[in-house]
Amino acid sequence: MPLRVGIVGLPNAGKSTLLNALARAGAPVAAYPFTTIDPNRGMVAVPDERLTAIASVTHPQRIVPAAVEVVDIAGLVRGAHRGEGLGNQFLAHIREVDAIVHVVRVFEAPDVPHVEGGTDPLRDAEIVEAELALADLATVDRVREKIAPRARIGDKVAQHELAIVDRVREALQRGVAVRQLDLASPEAAHVAEWHLLTTHPVILAANVSENVGPDDPRVQALVRHAEQQDAAIVVVNAQLETELADLDPKEAEEFRAVSGSEAALPRLVRAAYTLLGYVTFFSIASAEVRAWPVVRGTTAVEAAGKIHTDMAQGFIRGEVIPWETLAAAGGLHQARERGLLRLEGRAYQVQDGDVITFRFAV
Repeated sequence: MPLRVGIVGLPNAGKSTLLNALARAGAPVAAYPFTTIDPNRGMVAVPDERLTAIASVTHPQRIVPAAVEVVDIAGLVRGAHRGEGLGNQFLAHIREVDAIVHVVRVFEAPDVPHVEGGTDPLRDAEIVEAELALADLATVDRVREKIAPRARIGDKVAQHELAIVDRVREALQRGVAVRQLDLASPEAAHVAEWHLLTTHPVILAANVSENVGPDDPRVQALVRHAEQQDAAIVVVNAQLETELADLDPKEAEEFRAVSGSEAALPRLVRAAYTLLGYVTFFSIASAEVRAWPVVRGTTAVEAAGKIHTDMAQGFIRGEVIPWETLAAAGGLHQARERGLLRLEGRAYQVQDGDVITFRFAV
């Protein structure tokens, strides 16, 4: 399953425009709320220059990058946790993603009305965060209603669960996202069962215009706010990204070289991978080079299982080489002759940039 990222924000913050830029998905864009009623989805190839470097010495028939599924979730408004503005439907879609990109409007555009009457990025960010927290609070209250009767009659397990519920509930009442709580593994396992919205890692996407740069006071306020929320932040110009996506790739590359700007997609992917603790390994068998994102700490046998269950079941060893070492050697044969490949067992933890060939018995 690819990484799934949900794009959220107030109406007219630029969510669908950003999706169009990222995935060229053709999501409808209009200057009124609720353009997006069903979530638009786009599959995005993850840019990774390491794939090209590996392919240059292994000469595969095809290159298969990792993918991210981007889901544009219709705009939230005040009261979404109570169902305002189709809120319940949209909140359900958020529960399905791995990470949230929260688009916050910084740009000024008189022809694009603001649902709150005027642009105030910090206020807008706090509205969406409050709605997610209130939705989680409602979920936690329902969990509490089920546990409390058993706890009152002396059920020790229920009493322990109730203590976890009350800790989470108290944090949400203070506006603290659940991801910010330092939960022990058993507690975190309980909380994961509740599918809370504020457990998701968040990337704030400050959507600016050409005359608003990263040093703008409103952007800097969002930077400080992101730090307080344990969130990442990426400054994007979604409209410009869309226009560049429509250009010939060479023209777009020339523009970025002159302007010194990096595309939004790799910056968002890096932020998501960092928040989720992902690393990428590469396979070079079957006439292809393929990128495989896995959670940091994944063992060799688990990584083999990502490719095919037979590899995990019949795992013998992994032949491992860092991608840059392979590229410098000029190919796998040359690297093997020079003794640059390492043999690793089942418990080896995959490192970012590893090129791994798994040996297994069928």
